Amino acid sequence: MSSSDPTGRKAVAAVWRIDSARIIGALTRYTGDFALAEDLAQEALAEALVTWPREGVPNNPAGWLLTVGRRRAIDAFRRRSARDEKYAAMAHHLPEGGALTGAEPGPAPDDVLWDPDQIDDDTLALMFTSCHPVLSRESGVALTLRVIGGLTSDEIARAFLVPTATVQARITRAKKTLGAAGVPFEVPPVADRPARLAQVLSVLYLIFTEGSSASSGEEVIRFDLAGEAQRLARILSRLMPEEPEVHSLLALLELTAARFPARRGPDGQTVLLEEQDRRRWDRSAIARGRAALAKATDAGRGYGYYGLQAAIAECHALASSVRDTNWDRIVALYDGLSRLAPSPVVDLNRAVAVSMAQGPEAALPLVDALASDAAFKDSHQLPGVRGELLRRLGRHEEARTELEQAIRLCGNEREREVLTRKLADLSPSDDRG
Repeated sequence: MSSSDPTGRKAVAAVWRIDSARIIGALTRYTGDFALAEDLAQEALAEALVTWPREGVPNNPAGWLLTVGRRRAIDAFRRRSARDEKYAAMAHHLPEGGALTGAEPGPAPDDVLWDPDQIDDDTLALMFTSCHPVLSRESGVALTLRVIGGLTSDEIARAFLVPTATVQARITRAKKTLGAAGVPFEVPPVADRPARLAQVLSVLYLIFTEGSSASSGEEVIRFDLAGEAQRLARILSRLMPEEPEVHSLLALLELTAARFPARRGPDGQTVLLEEQDRRRWDRSAIARGRAALAKATDAGRGYGYYGLQAAIAECHALASSVRDTNWDRIVALYDGLSRLAPSPVVDLNRAVAVSMAQGPEAALPLVDALASDAAFKDSHQLPGVRGELLRRLGRHEEARTELEQAIRLCGNEREREVLTRKLADLSPSDDRG
């Protein structure tokens, strides 16, 4: 195979995206050092990028990467201390023969990477570690996408529209923070799991939210980012099948993503819910989402934060049109969400549902009550909603002022296009107000 043959490089990328979490998890267990394990995995990846295009893709690609990583760990501990007990213990488990660099490492048949139970433990421990509460949300997101999602620093930077150096600094800071706090690489004890799980779910939800409704940039949907969150949620649902909120989050992500195909027009423009061709909605994703929500419901604990949002998404998925949507049920679900997790954003979304169930005149006072909330100080959301309500009430001059404000504050180009179209459709001569 030619050194310029792209097949090997594509294979490296594919294997890394699929198996990076298991590889890093196994290396973390071997070394007891999360930061070192991630570095070792990256070194193995770099070696594969040189070796596979030249010598061919090995029969066991993930095993190749793991074994090279383990050998690099041996080298690292040798450099620290040739008599280190950890080095001796790890060396004992290496298969006989094989070079420390380019030669194919061999399948290592006794390698615990391929023990299904151990894979689950490692991946779950890695997910809890990368989303540990000692980390900031930004660092947790970056580290999760790096070590669980297999994304590069450049990919993460492009996803969140920040410099690559910023992402690298967050990842480095996260690893140092975990090391300084002495965070163990383990699935948390049962008593600690609810609090830790909440952080994991929060990070996945944040990743998906940014992917499904990009806060800035030229595209309203970042499919790669949203897809990674869905993939990670599916992994988590398999690893923790007894947790209803895990299934609820997966349901929310699937049901929301089901509408993606209809949310973009042929030129990439945003298509509003009332204008979407529902025949383009992904029925398989809807079925998966409803099945996940049913699993959460079967637990008999009632809907939690993600369950309530998934139930709202299910209402949309089951309706044949905006008019036929069960808006009264959506309002009731938002009532429950507001009691469970009070938030001005929840209140704003509830007001939108009220406008659909009872009319804009019932919703406008609810939106006006949120006008002074600091959460909307630099957000286009509130003036955008208020402008739409005023437009529906025929108060077009007031609507114009609100929509102009929303356009100024909106950071996403496609969202600005929607607001601009609404503004252009206003007719001052029809103003009743």
